[in-house]
Amino acid sequence: MSESKIALITGITGQDGSYLSELLPGKGYMVHGIVRRTSNLLRSRIEHLRRDEKIYGRRLFLHYGDLSDGTTLRRIFRDVKPAELYHLAGQSHVGLSFEIPESTCDEAGMATLRLLEIARDQPQPLRIYHASSSEIFGNTVEAPQTESTSMSPTSPYGCAKAFATQLARVYRESYGLFVCNGILYNHESPRRGENFVTRKIAHAAARISRGLDADLVLGNLESQRDWGRAQDYVQAMWLMLQHDIADDYVVATGERHSVREFVEAAFAVVNLPSQKYVKHDPSFDRPAEPARLVGCSDKIRKTLGWKPTGTFEQLVREMVEAELEQAER
Repeated sequence: MSESKIALITGITGQDGSYLSELLPGKGYMVHGIVRRTSNLLRSRIEHLRRDEKIYGRRLFLHYGDLSDGTTLRRIFRDVKPAELYHLAGQSHVGLSFEIPESTCDEAGMATLRLLEIARDQPQPLRIYHASSSEIFGNTVEAPQTESTSMSPTSPYGCAKAFATQLARVYRESYGLFVCNGILYNHESPRRGENFVTRKIAHAAARISRGLDADLVLGNLESQRDWGRAQDYVQAMWLMLQHDIADDYVVATGERHSVREFVEAAFAVVNLPSQKYVKHDPSFDRPAEPARLVGCSDKIRKTLGWKPTGTFEQLVREMVEAELEQAER
């Protein structure tokens, strides 16, 4: 046990945090996660791990903390002494960031600065993964985007992530911190939050097929994204921190699909015509919409040997089938 690598995860109760907390113990890690006291009701994604006596309290440990509370964060770092930090926490819903811009920027931007400062003071070497986002590119005219594409965010969330991404680069270059930016494009799974459009679509398709709902109301159906599988993307996070050199990596499939295509694929799983059930509500449209977000992941494929698995259709099917199981319960 003493030879186990120790990882600390912020945002462990989220989609990515839950998959990462499954991945790392299998690689011999002791995993520590930071949770807010108010998240007691939101830990369903890791509940199966908390109930496993072979894992919880042996390979997985949770600590109360808040990203705005530097004193508690420093205490956790002192007690845990992590070799790797995976910083995943923060308000990550782009549309919601227009409603709560200040808290979004505090959580995605200033919290990252706070963690970088704490990491700089650690006596032991520490490798840091920072969850950046394709939203930093926003309205760029370059497509596909690479690690050197200029940032041009179109939302408060994108602005906060651009700030945090640049900070990570500054701390890497100025202080020699081992910090990697994972510039992840949209990645989905059955564990996606219910307020995200992909989960909303999968949920509605399943419930409509079972007669539990009548329709699905969405915003811009022509909005396009590069969608991949969350399970693959957390593997990419881990690979970044195993490399000899800290760097930034775009993690993407390189394929772009519209919300309309996602809807059609989801309703195809349940053999229903999507046009009969889908309604458009302009109030759901974002004030500003990124136009051409699609990633070039050549660098991580060549340097770290990472590649996405499965197809777009398989991802949609996986999400809808999970919702069907839930509906039938």
